[in-house]
Parts: sequence; C-alpha cells; structure tokens
Amino acid sequence: MDIKRLELLRELSERGTVGAVADATGVTPSAVSQQLKVLEQEAGTPLTEPAGRGIALTVAGRALVQTATEIAIAVERAESRWHDFMKQPAGEVTLTTFPTGGEMLLPQVLARLVDVPGLRLVCTDQDPLLPDFADLTPDFDIVLADSPVNSPSWRDRGLLVVPLMSEPLDVALPESHRLAKKTKLTPKDLAGEIWIGAPADFPYDRILQEIEAVNGVPAIVAQRFMDNGIVESMVAGGQGIAILPRYTTRDRGNGLITRPLAGVRTRRDISALMRPDRAERPSVQLVVETLKQEAQKLAASHTQAAG
Repeated sequence: MDIKRLELLRELSERGTVGAVADATGVTPSAVSQQLKVLEQEAGTPLTEPAGRGIALTVAGRALVQTATEIAIAVERAESRWHDFMKQPAGEVTLTTFPTGGEMLLPQVLARLVDVPGLRLVCTDQDPLLPDFADLTPDFDIVLADSPVNSPSWRDRGLLVVPLMSEPLDVALPESHRLAKKTKLTPKDLAGEIWIGAPADFPYDRILQEIEAVNGVPAIVAQRFMDNGIVESMVAGGQGIAILPRYTTRDRGNGLITRPLAGVRTRRDISALMRPDRAERPSVQLVVETLKQEAQKLAASHTQAAG
C-alpha cells in the first residue's frame, strides 16, 4: 500500500470530511476521493461507509488507520535518526595532496581527528606534475592543490574552493653565498646566478620566469628537480640557488639559508577543492575546518618566528 494514501485515510479519520482533508493537503476533493478508492482496492475491503450526509470509517478502515499511524511514527523515527546521523562527522573521508602540502598539514590534522568516533581520514599524495589537481575531485572527497594559475577554472567547473593559506616562496642560498648577508633580495641581486630549478610551470618556476622578465636576461638553470629535498641538498652543496617554499624548507644547520624576495609575486595559494555535494557531508566539513585551523596556526607560527 502506498504510504501517501494511508496518510490520507489517517487525515480523514481526524478531520471527518473529504473536503477538510482536501483543504489540509492542498488537493481537490475529487482527488482525495479517487486516492481513497484506490486504497480500498489495495486493501480488498471497504474502508468507508455512508454516515448521514458524509462518510465514516468502517472497522477495517479504523484498523488500517492504526496501521497508518504506526507507519507514520516509524517513518518519522527513521528520518530523525538519519538526520542525526547525517549531522555527525562519521565515515571515511578521502583526501589527496601534493607532497609538500601533505608534509605541512597532514600530521597535525590526523593527530587532531584521531579521537573523533567513527571518522576515518584516508590520505594519499600525488605527482606534483599533474596538470590540474581539480581532475582528482571525482575520485577524492578533498583535494589539496597549489596552482593559483588554475584557480578561476576550478570555480568554473562547479567545484567548491576553500582557501587554506598563502605560503611565501623564498630564495635558498648556500650559507657561504655572497648574498647571505642581505636580509632581503631583489631580482637584480640574482642576475647571473646559477639556479637549481623546478619543472616547468611549477609555482617556483613561474617566479624564476618573473625574475627573468625583470632582469631582461634568461636565468642560468643548471639542473631541474621535482623533489625539494634534492634541491635543498644541491643548494647546500654549493651547486646553485633555488626558489623553495618557506614552511617546509629545512634551512637550519644544514648549510642552507633562505631569504625573502622583493619585486615579484612570491607565494603560492593553497586550497581545498571539493565537489559541492561531498562538501555537504559533516565529516568532510570537519576535515576541511581542521585543515583551515592548522594552516592558520602554521602561518602564524612562522610570522611570530620571523618577528
């Protein structure tokens, strides 16, 4: 039997007339009568009988109303439980990231979420040479990305973009470098230097292109590496200078120092990308909020250290 037709019978038992049921449900009296006739056919027995100028429920009708009431209670209880469940941050959340994004944020985020009952955050990393990390959103609940050039297209694709942080990118130098005494560098300071570069179109490489544009001469790139750890080792070993992210570069006691660069845009914007429907899940919202809080703490700690 159709639940909606059972509800009409229940309304009839409480309101007394087909007209009152029609007014309450926003349909015509003839439509109510038609649905009640269909319900009688489904029940296989009369559910109403004439009573004066109106109708009344038969014994079978009253029994079916009791059943309809029990069904309505069960439906409300199920919907209430489901509503409560959907408000809880439970279930599995999948997240993928570029390597240094994971290095910066995931240990702290996982530590904070480990005690949330029923929540499991499953993380992976990706080749940073992937053309557009937004392509991963069909396969993951949350995608961390750091390509500011692609930001407008992310929203054009209907994705939810949650900014997490802007990370400065610095010039990495050997401790013995001639520029080590300077507290801030300009593109002119770097003219003629040997560079340890990044793959083309990485955020670091785009900054090197801007330096070339300011100086009016091509930069001398001796090597290119995707792994920042190799770049750090090359710089510390005196093989050249490089552009590296501020928050994950190991520049203490290893032969490497970093200096901010003025005169060009030197940052990368890191965001969480999601499909809007997945962003509605309380578990996904909790993970994103935790990512935001940890990103803010990380940026604040570096600002305080610099001050």
